[in-house]
Amino acid sequence: MKRITFYLDFVSPYAWLAYERLPAVLEGLSYQVLYKPVLLGALLQQHGNPGPAGIAPKRGWTYRHVVWLGHAQGTPLQMPARHPFNPLPLLRQALACSDDGYINRFVAGAVLRHVWQGGQDALDVGRLAALAEQLAQQQRPGQDMHSDAPKALLRANTEAAQAAGVFGVPAFEVDGKLFWGLDSLPMLRAYLDGDAWFEGPDWEAAAQVSSGLPAKAKD
Repeated sequence: MKRITFYLDFVSPYAWLAYERLPAVLEGLSYQVLYKPVLLGALLQQHGNPGPAGIAPKRGWTYRHVVWLGHAQGTPLQMPARHPFNPLPLLRQALACSDDGYINRFVAGAVLRHVWQGGQDALDVGRLAALAEQLAQQQRPGQDMHSDAPKALLRANTEAAQAAGVFGVPAFEVDGKLFWGLDSLPMLRAYLDGDAWFEGPDWEAAAQVSSGLPAKAKD
């Protein structure tokens, strides 16, 4: 059985699309998916990346693209009333349902649907309360989004992701290999199917190509 770590942040529409697509991609395989919430903003900041929402024309294109991808994939996806937004309350609410930094598929799906179905404000106080009620049976005793334990788990998850080279979400780690993005799912399946390409030189060699840009001056 393969263990696949799925790094996600609920603010990412691609995480929602990948969550919905993953079971079909992995059909017929023996696997375990471990859902690991991380703070996307911290991953982007580490590399000076503003993200798609930080570039105005790309923001508009990204939103059109993900809505179309949802349509093409058959996954209900409506942009929330405001985006981007601060995902910390949602990440901490999810991790209030965890002892070790991982959440189960039910919790991941509940929070993703909260954001990506219905076109409402993901941080609306009433909706957050309803989400907490929905997850009440999953929640650890004495924990909620305001507790210290979920905050510590999120910090640890994000730092571990940064150390592992995760630079965005969704990302999938298996056997020490990282696959990034919704469009990496066919590549992930090929690896899990034992495609001989992954045993050849190209996996390592492709990442070693020299940059043709001048090195940035250090402060």
